[in-house]
Amino acid sequence: MNDLELLIYKELSTQQIPPKVDNLLKYLQQSKNLLAFSGGIDSTALLYLLLKFEIPFDIAIIDYNLREQSKQEVSHAKELAYAYSKTIYIKEFHTQDANKFNQKLGRDFRYEFFNNIIKKHSYNNLLLAHQLDDKLEWFLMQISKGAGIYESANINIHTSTSYGYIIRPLLKTPKAKLQQYLKDNNLKYFVDNSNYCDKYKRNYFRKHFNSFLFANKYHRGLNKSFEYFSRDFSSLINNAKAIFEYQCKDEALVIYKKFVSPEFNMRIIDKELKKRRIIISSKTKKEIIKQQNIVIRVTISVSIDDKYIWICPNTKDVCMDKKFKELCRLNNIPKNTRAFLYQHKLLANQVIQALKTQE
Repeated sequence: MNDLELLIYKELSTQQIPPKVDNLLKYLQQSKNLLAFSGGIDSTALLYLLLKFEIPFDIAIIDYNLREQSKQEVSHAKELAYAYSKTIYIKEFHTQDANKFNQKLGRDFRYEFFNNIIKKHSYNNLLLAHQLDDKLEWFLMQISKGAGIYESANINIHTSTSYGYIIRPLLKTPKAKLQQYLKDNNLKYFVDNSNYCDKYKRNYFRKHFNSFLFANKYHRGLNKSFEYFSRDFSSLINNAKAIFEYQCKDEALVIYKKFVSPEFNMRIIDKELKKRRIIISSKTKKEIIKQQNIVIRVTISVSIDDKYIWICPNTKDVCMDKKFKELCRLNNIPKNTRAFLYQHKLLANQVIQALKTQE
């Protein structure tokens, strides 16, 4: 192995994905993986590294029909799939007006395509070729908007989803090292010149604030800083204690103090739902933040009010008396939670006392 291969091999071998296996490399070698491929530097380098580490994968590529070169990229992807006996999935994007295309539209189209393949063909993971330069660009873009630590630094090597994991094996590797790896091994790749067009915000930051060589020169310090950000954030979330908890057989009520950041609140909710063996999609997370009161999979009620986060079983067909309803109203207990409390009347008083101690 050369230096880059050893670096990534070591990183994958030390990353853990509980509760399946003790390291990410073994997990990937035992999984059914889908590689998001474009033919560019990053995804091409990742493809050959997956082959090197004997990680099984198939290929998914999108032709956005915005550049003549995209046909060559798809053709090259087909050649690679044939050469290495991989299944390839191809999707074309069509729009009558190329000027209407934007990065959000492209991203939504891309992930819908990937998700449909994963669900239909039972893949365990989506492999993305994001690298250190991408993470730095994202960080710069977010802090320019006044974002906090969660939004700015929360791109991780592996992210849990409703269908498995999104995994970014190259996230600590600067792009310059990947390009040099391809050149040293005489491996073909394409350069998408639209990535340097100032029309898109990410490209503007790439051109003006993130030099191609900057992440390569300072990659050790950048990775260390991102590790500290992630550790500090995890510490905040893990140390967030419920102000009230009730557990009886399979029924549980938990109340947390609400954070200022919606993303922090979502992490708490996500953590609690996973305890109940419920993994929610990014779409559901957005709905929770938008609606504030929602029932998930008919079984769990989640409510976010001005001060607290409430999570409890969704209780239906309960006729509550007026006195109890008034008690709940006066104490600002969310409507989605009241039926569950009514079935446990002593519990309602305990909740009210717990809230008063927080005032």
